[in-house]
Amino acid sequence: MQSILTVPVEGSVAWKGTDLIRDPSWIYRITDQDLDEIELALRKVKDARLQPHAIRRKDFPLPSMEARLASVSNELEWGRGFVQMKGVPVDRLGEDDTRLVYAGIASHLGIPVSQNAKGDLLGDVRDLGLDIRKQGTRGYQTNTASPFHADESDVVGLLCLRPARSGGASCIVSSVAVYNALLERYPWYAALLYRPMHFDWRGEQPEGSPPVYRWPVFEYFDGRLACRYSRRMIEFAQKTTGVRLTRVETEAFDILDRLIDDLRLDIQFEAGDIQFLNNYVILHSRTEFEDYPEPQRKRHLLRLWLTAHNGRKLSPEVLGERNVRAGVPVRC
Repeated sequence: MQSILTVPVEGSVAWKGTDLIRDPSWIYRITDQDLDEIELALRKVKDARLQPHAIRRKDFPLPSMEARLASVSNELEWGRGFVQMKGVPVDRLGEDDTRLVYAGIASHLGIPVSQNAKGDLLGDVRDLGLDIRKQGTRGYQTNTASPFHADESDVVGLLCLRPARSGGASCIVSSVAVYNALLERYPWYAALLYRPMHFDWRGEQPEGSPPVYRWPVFEYFDGRLACRYSRRMIEFAQKTTGVRLTRVETEAFDILDRLIDDLRLDIQFEAGDIQFLNNYVILHSRTEFEDYPEPQRKRHLLRLWLTAHNGRKLSPEVLGERNVRAGVPVRC
C-alpha cells in the first residue's frame, strides 16, 4: 500500500509564483566567458561530426561553466525544480549550431530519451495547424493553450529559437506547493489522488503497448513527493477505456486547477532562452499564441527529455509504466 504524505513539504521546492516575481535568482545569465567555452566545445563536436542526440558530457567540455551547471542540476533535483537560462546567441549561431549547443549544455544535466512514437530525442515545438481533438495530435503541434501537465521524463528542456508574435507564455507551478495547499484547504481529497489514473497515449504508445498507461497524480516514495498530473490526458482516456471519472475525481481535479492558478508563475520566452524543469515537482503549460504569417518567423522551440544524472529513485510501479517507452534508462 502506498504511503500518503500528511504533512506539508518545506523548502525552496514549495515556491509560490508571487514570491518569485520579486526574486530573479532562478535566472541563469550566460556570460561572455561561458560563450567562449561554448564556442570551443561547439567546434569540438563539429570536428567530430557528432549529431545532437549523440553528444555526451565528455564531448562538450565546459571547464568554467561546469560548476555552475552542477548548481543548475542541484537546483533541479533539490531546489526549486526549475531554471531559466538566458543568452544563447541563436541568431548568430543559426539553427543547426544552436541544436548542437543546446544538446551540449543539456548533456551536463542528463541523457536524452525518446519523447514521442517516432523516437525523437530532440523535438520541435511549433504549430503545425493540427486539431488537438483528433487522436494522435499533441498540444505541442498546435497554437492552442496547453493545460498544466508533467512530461514522462526526469527533466524537460525547452530552448526558444523564435517566440510567437503574441502569447505563448510559459506557465509553471510547483506541484509541491499545490500539494501543500491541498493538504491545508482540502485534505480529504489527498488520498484519492494517490490512486492510479488512466492516461491516454494519444496514439504515441510504443508498438504492442495498450493505448493508455496508469499513474497516480501524487506519489510519496523514498521520502520524496512526486506529481504526475495531466487532466487533458486523463480525460481523453475516458473515451479510450470507457471508464468515466467519478464526481469526486472531477471535483478533486477542479480544486487542483484552482490551486494551480493561485500559485503559478508565467514567463515570457525570448529567443535564446532555455528552460529546464523537473517533471516530478513542476507542472507546466503554455498560453495560446498568435504566430507571424511568415514561415521563417513562426514560433519555434526545441525540446529535450532528459534522464537526470542525479535523478531520484523511482517506485517499481512508476518504473513499470514509464519504461514501456523504449530508450528510457531504468533507475531503481
